[in-house]
Amino acid sequence: MSPNVIANGILRALAILLGISLLLYFLFTIQSVILFIIIAGVLSLIGRPIIIFLRRRLKFPNTIAVVTTMFLMLSLLTGIIVLFIPLIIEQGKNLSLLEVEKLQANIQDIITQITTYFSSKGINILDELMNVDFSNQFKTIPDLFNSILGTLGNLSVGLFSVLFICFFFMKDSRILKNGILLFIPKNNETRFSDSLETINDLLSRYFIGLIFQITILFIIYTVVLLLFGISNAVVIAFLCALLNLIPYVGPIIGALIMFTLSMTSNIGQDFQSYILPTSLKIMIWYFFAQLLDNFVSQPVIFSKTTKSHPLEIFLAIVIGGLLSGVIGMITAVPVYTALKVILKEFLSENKIVKSLTKNI
Repeated sequence: MSPNVIANGILRALAILLGISLLLYFLFTIQSVILFIIIAGVLSLIGRPIIIFLRRRLKFPNTIAVVTTMFLMLSLLTGIIVLFIPLIIEQGKNLSLLEVEKLQANIQDIITQITTYFSSKGINILDELMNVDFSNQFKTIPDLFNSILGTLGNLSVGLFSVLFICFFFMKDSRILKNGILLFIPKNNETRFSDSLETINDLLSRYFIGLIFQITILFIIYTVVLLLFGISNAVVIAFLCALLNLIPYVGPIIGALIMFTLSMTSNIGQDFQSYILPTSLKIMIWYFFAQLLDNFVSQPVIFSKTTKSHPLEIFLAIVIGGLLSGVIGMITAVPVYTALKVILKEFLSENKIVKSLTKNI
């Protein structure tokens, strides 16, 4: 092999590596735009059944159906934000600089009751909590709120961008499809186009199924918290239900939040006779709701919407978590569903693929 051929090969390889590096750098630079496109795509999939219903059943024009769907989704988002206002106001009063001493006294009172209760049982593991300097801890909270307020401008820009992109995705679903087909060889365009249609249908049903799952948990949590007289029960229930979107980890975080807020809602009551028993009863009902969700709601929803066995879903979520953490766990099911559809289209004769995709 001549030196010129070797040199040309090395230069070509370096050019390819440079091109890949520039592409990755470019994607990293515009990662926020990519995130906006992904969120808009998910919202368009969720709104797709509503648009189809308005167009076919109510004979709405396409643009009117899209605008109506977006109005309904924005109304839902506004309602969710309004739900959190009472909780934010209540916590804001406690966390303001004028209320630091009062909040410190309330928490110190709960810790004192907890320590007294466990000390009477011969357990002294909470004694060290009495030495915690709460004043220094709570003085940093106003700075945290200032940084949060500083991000609101970016969030408003992001919201506008997502809504703008989502409108055109909903109005013309072929935009995203045609954009993806640009990167597909021409001889495979038809097969890949069919796969995208199937993926759209499955993911639309999957995201609608997630909404039903969250709604069921939200209703159970709300009823339980209202029965025990917990303040802001609806907001706490919605937050804990929403955390179930994070498989396995989310319910644990939700349990900690519900347990903590159920205790702080009863500040001033006796710890041993009221706070602890009430919080434990709420936790029993919380775990009952989780069992119902894990063994009834999730298997039915996932099997019907993604055409996958619960064991497949479990393994996909675990692998996604190992590869990409929480984000991987959240996106594991949609990605796995899309891969199954594509594999069925292009490797339908493979024995393993045929077994995994027999219900699609």
